[in-house]
Amino acid sequence: MTSAPDTSASAVIDRLFAVIESRRHGDPATSHTARLFAKGTRKIAQKTGEEAVEVVIEAVRGKRDRIIEESADLMYHLLVLWADAHIRPADVLEELVRREGMSGIAEKASRTED
Repeated sequence: MTSAPDTSASAVIDRLFAVIESRRHGDPATSHTARLFAKGTRKIAQKTGEEAVEVVIEAVRGKRDRIIEESADLMYHLLVLWADAHIRPADVLEELVRREGMSGIAEKASRTED
């Protein structure tokens, strides 16, 4: 008997990230992800920003279902952006763990500006 796939948030994100990584050198004619990688960092960043704006618009409109849909789009594009920058989801989760229990004001004050 096969066990059901792990549907925890981190497992879903890890599986999606693995698929994204597998498309890095894929065929842009058949893969949207491969097409984004082929267009480069600027296009990936642009698409991520567009999706973030769409989430904000739906939040202002108070459209819960649309916020969920647009958030999924944003998460996908954010994962592509991370993959492009050679950042793993675990890297971001480690940063969240580091910040856990820290006030937002203290965390922001601890950042170094580049």
